[in-house]
Amino acid sequence: MCFGTPSAHEIIDIALGTTLWNDALTAQSRKPLLFVLAIAAGLAAGPARAQSTVADGQKLAFDRGKGNCLTCHVIKGGDLPGTIGPELKDIKAKYPDRNELVAILFDETRRNPQSMMPPFGRNRILTEQEINAIVDFLQTL
Repeated sequence: MCFGTPSAHEIIDIALGTTLWNDALTAQSRKPLLFVLAIAAGLAAGPARAQSTVADGQKLAFDRGKGNCLTCHVIKGGDLPGTIGPELKDIKAKYPDRNELVAILFDETRRNPQSMMPPFGRNRILTEQEINAIVDFLQTL
């Protein structure tokens, strides 16, 4: 076993006090335990995955060819920001419902037909996954 986050097999070994392939356990008796342990392993990976999506979201937001948020917004850590849109700070306080922020990125013209913000989702500039990553990043500001 290594130090740090154990693998799914190591979690099973710890829980069973044996190896996964122990003949003493039948395939049927392993299924419920494996299901529970698989869920636990997925939850343990959650914080790492969340950090990854935040980093991906920042890359997309700062990417001049993709999210391009810096063209219009000041964002902490960004270079050469624009001033057309509001500064992006305290986002989680301003938009406690992340779905509202997702909707803004998807198509702000639904809420504000006069908006200059591009409809990133409607026009397929960003995928749903990319929009969610940007929202994860924005909620850290």
